[in-house]
Amino acid sequence: MSHLSPALYATLADVVPDLHVHCVDPWCLIGSAAALVLGAEVSVADVDVLTSRADADTLMQVWAPQREPAFAPPDDDRFRSHFARFRFPGAPVEVMGGLELRLDDRWQPVVPGKLVLAGVNGLAVPVPCIDDQLRLLESFGREKDRRRAAALRALQVPVFPLPVVSSR
Repeated sequence: MSHLSPALYATLADVVPDLHVHCVDPWCLIGSAAALVLGAEVSVADVDVLTSRADADTLMQVWAPQREPAFAPPDDDRFRSHFARFRFPGAPVEVMGGLELRLDDRWQPVVPGKLVLAGVNGLAVPVPCIDDQLRLLESFGREKDRRRAAALRALQVPVFPLPVVSSR
């Protein structure tokens, strides 16, 4: 995909095959990388991978040499998961096993919804569909998520709207 930077493409080329091999449960990208692979104009600082807790454990073993043990995720009062951050050429990868979001003083599971496969130069990359990405980003409630949601909404607007004319 021409809108992916070479660095991001290198990261996805490294991790997506491992995710397909080592994850038993459904997984997907979320956040900026998910929006970008569907065509949204967003910047990507890292690749967020939503997995089950068990698959997060597996990835922590498989990717142990790349793990950043001292990294603590921000917003731990708003999000919690079985978390690990890994250093890959191109961009860091953050694995969130069993991600939960604190809403109305309760922890609620983050459910990605309907997944679609985005093709990235021969790689099948699961991401939530646009409507479900919008739902997730809006529930996260941060300014950066509102910007990503706006970029995804722009994909839903026809580039060349046709005027509606009456035949009467």
